[in-house]
Amino acid sequence: MKNYTIFGNPVSHSKSPCMHNLAFSGLGEEALYTRTLLEDGTKLREVFFEKNLSGANVTVPHKEEALRACDEVDSFARSVGAVNTIVRHGDKLYGYNTDALGFLKALQKFEKDIQTILILGAGGSAKAISVMLREAGYDVTILNRSEGRLESFKEQGFKTYSFEDFTVTQYDLIVNSTSAGLEDDALPAPKAMLVELLSNAKASIDIIYGKATPFLKLSQNYNLPTKDGSDMLLYQGVLAFELFVDKRHSFEAIEKYMKRAFI
Repeated sequence: MKNYTIFGNPVSHSKSPCMHNLAFSGLGEEALYTRTLLEDGTKLREVFFEKNLSGANVTVPHKEEALRACDEVDSFARSVGAVNTIVRHGDKLYGYNTDALGFLKALQKFEKDIQTILILGAGGSAKAISVMLREAGYDVTILNRSEGRLESFKEQGFKTYSFEDFTVTQYDLIVNSTSAGLEDDALPAPKAMLVELLSNAKASIDIIYGKATPFLKLSQNYNLPTKDGSDMLLYQGVLAFELFVDKRHSFEAIEKYMKRAFI
């Protein structure tokens, strides 16, 4: 029996165990997937080996720390500085990032008429999503509460702003990549700023899934098409599962079972 987990803080809300266990069972894999609350991200590697894991997913706030825990990291995950999937081979940990491609697949199925995108937040998810979106031809801007975490985005040539120096303009899509609204009623940016942004946007996405966040509720006041992070979660999960089982099963076969977690 192989063991897998998702590391995060918080992690009790995660649907990943249900998704992966449905796929493991449906596809005849002898494996179990659990949740692991990890308060100190620097302990990730230590806990990984203590639990004798074969692989893991990583959610907020440990995706950047997960990169440092790995012995080898694929080129895309290295370029964005964030790992959300870890696979063990012998005594070495290999890191990947499936968030970005999962988000791109979800976006392309959701809304076609999008060119300019404003991403709220500058954490691991924002890093992955922004690079993938730019590679796919979108015009991407990053807006974060403070300047501190924007440096890596500036180095990669992104347009970046903090709340203090941002002047509202029109963007087709507004994306909340922060954890604001996950366990509280917080918005990812000042309300007056969001109202102006959303009143001129074509759509909004919140990467938080499974609840109508304050950000999505506010978006709906302006009759915008909105989407939570469920499809992103599904698609990144399928891609992670492929890595866990060394692509022994097709994307479509994995997706069929994982979708049942959302019924």
